[in-house]
Amino acid sequence: MNHLASDSWTIVRRNLIKIKRVPDLLVFTTLQPIMFVLLFGFVFGSLAMGNADGYREFMMAGIFAQTVVFGGTYTGFGMAEDMQKGVIDRFRTLPMHPGAVLIGRTLSDVVNNVISLIVMAVTGLAIGWRVHEGIVPVTLAFLLLLLFAYAISWIMAWVGLKVRSPEIVGNASFLVIFPLTFIANTFVPAENLPAVLRTFAGWNPVSTLAHAARENFGNLDSLAGQGMTGQAAREAAEYTWALQHAEIYTLAWVLLILAIFVPLSIRTYQRTVLR
Repeated sequence: MNHLASDSWTIVRRNLIKIKRVPDLLVFTTLQPIMFVLLFGFVFGSLAMGNADGYREFMMAGIFAQTVVFGGTYTGFGMAEDMQKGVIDRFRTLPMHPGAVLIGRTLSDVVNNVISLIVMAVTGLAIGWRVHEGIVPVTLAFLLLLLFAYAISWIMAWVGLKVRSPEIVGNASFLVIFPLTFIANTFVPAENLPAVLRTFAGWNPVSTLAHAARENFGNLDSLAGQGMTGQAAREAAEYTWALQHAEIYTLAWVLLILAIFVPLSIRTYQRTVLR
């Protein structure tokens, strides 16, 4: 176990040093969240029936959820790039634990998500977003976002090991992640969607992630700005069991994803480096 921990930490340091040496990665990590917050806040906010401030409070949890899910693609891109450049082949010549490369990669990408969340939170506060709960529920919201992002990173790590080039990771993940993050309650109340999409959104883990964060931020009543009272907005937002138990349902997805993709990714890595 100590061998695994030390090897994983070495990979974490290696990936963080890479960010330091290639500052362009950090620039895009920070600029993209700012762009999302400003675009959605002002463009979609202008359509919110005169309640732009209420909409901005509603949408922030959705942007947090969308960004951390898309952030998982960095893991897949990094794994595919290391495979393409032969870095993985060099790693296999070292006396390293087989899981260290994957654990180090996924943990280092948590740092990228932390930076993105901080930048988005500051930008959101600048355009009028406010939290209405104490430090404990707000901290829990951010921890849940990071946990979900970590789970998604393991899926992307597996994808990165299976494809032949980093570009394919972006294309393949976009086809899945884009509809997953938009057919949800990320940017519009799910009950406003057509029936089939509404059902999908109600059980979509991205919806429950955003809903749990929204509730812990104290932003759930911002739906009242869409012509509802606060209580009616809450009842409309919680129309499925998954949304009524958003934190439990989201954590269940995190555990399920990790249970499947951690051993699957490590097995794929071992088979890949033995070719």
